[in-house]
Amino acid sequence: MEKLVFRRKIYNEISEWKEKRSDRYALLIKGARRVGKSTIAEEFAKNEFRSYILIDFAHTSKEIIELFDDMYNLDFFFLQLQQFTGTRLYEKESVIIFDEVQLFPKARQAIKYLVADGRYKYIETGSLLSIKKNTKDILIPSEEHKISMYPMDFEEFLWSIDDEMTADTIKVLLKNKKSAGNAMHRNLMRKFRLYMLIGGMPQAIESYIEHNNLQVVDEVKREIVDLYEEDFVKIDGTGLAGDIYDTIPANLSNNASRYVLSNAREGTRESHVRELIPDMLSSFTINIAYRANNPGVGMSLEKDTSRYKLFLSDIGLFITLAFKDKKYTENIIYNKLLSDKLEANLGYVYENVVAQMLITKGNNLFYYTMESETSNHLYEIDFLISVGDKICPIEVKSGNYRAHKSLDVFCEKFSKRIGDKYVIHVKDYKWENGIHYIPVYMVPFL
Repeated sequence: MEKLVFRRKIYNEISEWKEKRSDRYALLIKGARRVGKSTIAEEFAKNEFRSYILIDFAHTSKEIIELFDDMYNLDFFFLQLQQFTGTRLYEKESVIIFDEVQLFPKARQAIKYLVADGRYKYIETGSLLSIKKNTKDILIPSEEHKISMYPMDFEEFLWSIDDEMTADTIKVLLKNKKSAGNAMHRNLMRKFRLYMLIGGMPQAIESYIEHNNLQVVDEVKREIVDLYEEDFVKIDGTGLAGDIYDTIPANLSNNASRYVLSNAREGTRESHVRELIPDMLSSFTINIAYRANNPGVGMSLEKDTSRYKLFLSDIGLFITLAFKDKKYTENIIYNKLLSDKLEANLGYVYENVVAQMLITKGNNLFYYTMESETSNHLYEIDFLISVGDKICPIEVKSGNYRAHKSLDVFCEKFSKRIGDKYVIHVKDYKWENGIHYIPVYMVPFL
């Protein structure tokens, strides 16, 4: 079967770079491995340039590697590059792609001179770009325009299964603040749960389209998880980074108000983890929500870096990791999840997918906790996002959505700062007492 090339929203961002910035900047596409960076870069090059050369630093020849030892004579560099690849380059009409550029930092450093030369355009793709060994002894070029690539969102997933109608339907419902009605709501929830089970990794979606078997999809996702855990060894040889990743579902399912280090490994020092978190974030395999010390529009300035929650960057991988206690996640589990009949508290699953959707839309994640003045109860707001000069609190519910004491207490305490209030749940849309009760499938379109 020929490899599928899916429609991705990031294509428009790449087009904008080509039109407005490519004379002065190379494009750097950052993202997790297997998220589709190489595919979209090559697809764009095929469609938008007269010719292109793709150098994959994971699988390139010794001859091409050695070209970067002497960049003084660019005429000779380009002459040899064309000869070795058998591709002719045309001034102002060709692009050179440096794929997995983190594996060969010397090529990334050369971007400064290649962009200044001005003959061709340049696209870089990479993950783990900021870890020390991938930046050691090189000058990071300022001539890079960086964009982030995430797993396919719900709308992109719908496009991939030839559904061009559902997203437009949801947008209309949300715009008009209308409920879908029982039959349509059940259908929309089923489609969203299917997205949750498969996730947004292109390989997993391609496997689903080819085999229509969620167990086969699960095997693909396990291979990706294994690949990530191999990468974590590059970040941290002790294996702690991998342990942190593995225990993210357990931490969320325990409903803890922060990531609990002892769940990953007993005796772990907070300082050690603080050193690892930035590198894990640079792999784009996890998302982080910090506790906001002072909820407001400047939450980034006052976040508590010692209190945070971690999420997986892809909900499909999260499902696989959550049920990793078995050799594979049987179809019966997937089928029960799909039909919403699995006897488990799945609030933590919905919390992870909401975090993913908010990040994809460009939000930084924050949450808030406060103790009751009359008891030991801890009130928690799952997510806070800022819109204009207001903050929008979000509570995620998989069960009883009518009980939201935390939201009520928070909004009373910070009433002057509050914009829209949301309860994200699995029921139909409704507006009641100043609160938007939003079905989870509407979150990507907020």
